[in-house]
Amino acid sequence: MIPRLTKYVLFAAYQLSVAMGIALLPVALAARRMGVTLPIRRLVETTGTAYKRAAGR
Repeated sequence: MIPRLTKYVLFAAYQLSVAMGIALLPVALAARRMGVTLPIRRLVETTGTAYKRAAGR
């Protein structure tokens, strides 16, 4: 039961991070013009990797 719950929570976190990345795209583009990069890509990749590990892929 716990591994299944973990998998579902990680999937939700991954989907939320993807949605957040899409929603923050204008902010990220403006920040990049000022020379600042936001770590959204790293967040999406990290949650995706954690989900894949939990799902056994």
